[in-house]
Amino acid sequence: MKTEFDIIIIGGGPIGIACGLEAKKNGLSYLILEKGPIVNSLFHYPSNMQFFSSSEKLEIDEIPFISKEAKPKRDEALEYYRRIVTSNKLNIHLFEKVEDVKKVDETFTITSDKTTYTAQQIVVATGFYDIPNLLNVPGENLDKVVHYYDNPHYYSGQKVAVVGASNSAIDAALECYRKGAEVSLIIRGSEVGQRVKYWVRPDIINRIEEGSIKAYYNSTVKTIIKDKITLATQTGDVEIDNDFILALTGYKPNFKFLEMLGVQISNDEKKLPAYDPETMETNIKGLYLAGVICGGMETHKWFIENSRIHAKMIIKDIISNSVTSESN
Repeated sequence: MKTEFDIIIIGGGPIGIACGLEAKKNGLSYLILEKGPIVNSLFHYPSNMQFFSSSEKLEIDEIPFISKEAKPKRDEALEYYRRIVTSNKLNIHLFEKVEDVKKVDETFTITSDKTTYTAQQIVVATGFYDIPNLLNVPGENLDKVVHYYDNPHYYSGQKVAVVGASNSAIDAALECYRKGAEVSLIIRGSEVGQRVKYWVRPDIINRIEEGSIKAYYNSTVKTIIKDKITLATQTGDVEIDNDFILALTGYKPNFKFLEMLGVQISNDEKKLPAYDPETMETNIKGLYLAGVICGGMETHKWFIENSRIHAKMIIKDIISNSVTSESN
């Protein structure tokens, strides 16, 4: 088995796949390492999820994405990206997790849970969907608390508290309500998030106003016990009966992994990784970032549609550096 490559791409999501396509087109030896299935993050999205973006904006390498509706569903995206990987015979290892990366001179040594590789360049395209933002309250470790939502059927007839005000939380609240759950929506701010999909926002507001979904604004979860939760509200603590909590308060990149690689991270709440916006190269020579991980805690900054260009930028810089090195 080949273990030496020009480029190792860590992460087999849409942008990691785009980097693999670009590397292949330019004759570079590459390997994509993905710790789960193809587009692992998308696979863990809710089963009924509909993208905010149109299918054209989710395309990579100008490969057409045909969907039944203007805005595709999760399963259509899974099929699209899977077909790109298989039809282009991309070199990808699935269910292989990177555990360590070391750099000696100009060469990176990448150790996974299966073997060890070397590469002259590394692209980190690991996204941010793996690590949820925790509530950090007593009782969060109970089985009834989940940070990933899949299907509303499970919650039919149950008292469900949904924590959050963005798309994932609002979608879950509406779907669970329509499958017969008694839904409470816990929102830290004073309103439903402004980034909620424009065709969904009126729906949730109407359900709240008619009393079908109970919304607690300017409120946070204070404690969780087996059959109740306590909320901290502007008027004092409120205790409500509860069977399940969907804590959909967002996710964050694996900063420990970036720090292990030596990538500098801004010392503020944004936690922005350091990289050259013209080339995507970090403060570590030969180590590049691609995709939504570039935004640090600003998880609404980068999407597939505006970060797919990273693939061409990175490969262009790698080729340019290679030509420069050879001429010297």
